[in-house]
Amino acid sequence: MTQEVFPNWSEAPVLWRTSHAPVAYPDATAAMERMVGEVQAGGQESVWLLEHPPLYTAGTSAKEADLVDPNRFPVYASPRGGQYTYHGPGQRVAYLMLDLSRRKKDVRRFVQDTETWLIGALAELGVESGIRDGRVGVWVDRGDGREDKIAAIGVRIRKWVTFHGIALNISPDLSHFEGIVPCGIAEPQFGVTSLADLGHSARFEEADAALRRSFEKVFGPTEEEGAP
Repeated sequence: MTQEVFPNWSEAPVLWRTSHAPVAYPDATAAMERMVGEVQAGGQESVWLLEHPPLYTAGTSAKEADLVDPNRFPVYASPRGGQYTYHGPGQRVAYLMLDLSRRKKDVRRFVQDTETWLIGALAELGVESGIRDGRVGVWVDRGDGREDKIAAIGVRIRKWVTFHGIALNISPDLSHFEGIVPCGIAEPQFGVTSLADLGHSARFEEADAALRRSFEKVFGPTEEEGAP
């Protein structure tokens, strides 16, 4: 792929980091802030793949009424855009620390390219997915007018450096989403799904490989480094 196709593509390698043990949310946000600072100071961009223990996060647009069961899991305020979301075992979270001043200073285009990245990874895993007008994230058609979200997107940009990112449902306990109104979407025909729920037996290793290959098509090359 070329920059003419994906303006956020860059030849400079991005560090690709993976944590294999669950990371507490406060620890993750502290590490992410450090990595953002490094990028803002001219350091190498990075992507961090991890998994969280069960928790809810409230984005900058979260509504109190959408926290259905506030005592079910810890709840953390997050500076990312969006509303309430769930993170937990079986879900791959990827935090993106990319410098758009080195790429394209266009927030909308960055979000579109992030969607393209996820859709491409899911296609490699045998799942047809897409975006929907007025509904953030990546969705799959379940038939009879029903659509389920399989991946959430919630980003923030500071001095043109991105942070926070995406959450791809591989095999989480979908009942854990019942403690919130995910992303503020309460209509019964719109739910949440996962690779496992769709009948795909993809493991984290397979999903991670698909995410990396698709990322490199959209954003550019990566090089592996140990988790922070």
